[in-house]
Formats: sequence, structure tokens, C-alpha cells
Amino acid sequence: MYDDVYSTESVAGLGIVFWIIYSAVLIFMIIVQWKIYVKAGKPGWGCIIPIYNTILQLQIACRPIWWIFLMLIPVVNVVIAIIILFDIAKAFGKGGGFAIGMLLLPIIFFPILAFDSSGYTEIEH
Repeated sequence: MYDDVYSTESVAGLGIVFWIIYSAVLIFMIIVQWKIYVKAGKPGWGCIIPIYNTILQLQIACRPIWWIFLMLIPVVNVVIAIIILFDIAKAFGKGGGFAIGMLLLPIIFFPILAFDSSGYTEIEH
């Protein structure tokens, strides 16, 4: 019984550490998204509003707004999200390799996109 008390406290401590790290990463990624939106000439606060942030991403990627309905279809939404990532990378002058990095390692590549000197240009499809 004595060991159970310590193991419970250890698990609780790990839970608190997890939530602190999770919250820090979440706040950091909100700041990164905010910066990307502002860099593209969109309102930064839009990144924290559900659905509206997707509309802004479609605008940054120069895709039609009706694509938001495609985001409601399972499997299709994954394909559309990847296309949007590639278009956003292209709009900031980055290549396909960078877009793959955004897909696989967003914690690294999104901050690079937000804080580097690349500029936003609307792309044609």
C-alpha cells in the first residue's frame, strides 16, 4: 500500500508535466499560425477560429472556398489537406520537399515558414 501512494503521485506528476509541455507547444503553434496568416495578409486571429481558419488557409492556397465541403468527406479531406499544404508552401516560394516537411514535421517546418524572410505571392492554378 505504501508503494501505491508513491506510484500514484508519480503518475500524477507525469500528467502535469505532459499538460504543461502540451500547452506550451499548442501556444507556440498558435503563434506560428498567426504569423503565417499575417505574412499572407490575412487576419492573424483567424487561426484560432474553427472553420474560419480553414477558409483562410484555402484563401492563402488560392483555392476556392467551396473546397471546405470537400474537407467534410472522409479520405478526401486528407487529400485536400495535402494539396492545401503544397499550395501554401508554393505561395511562400517553397518547393515540394518543404511541403512534405510541413506534412511530416509540422513542429519544425511551420515555424521555419513563419519566421523566415520568404514573402507571400498568390499562385495561379
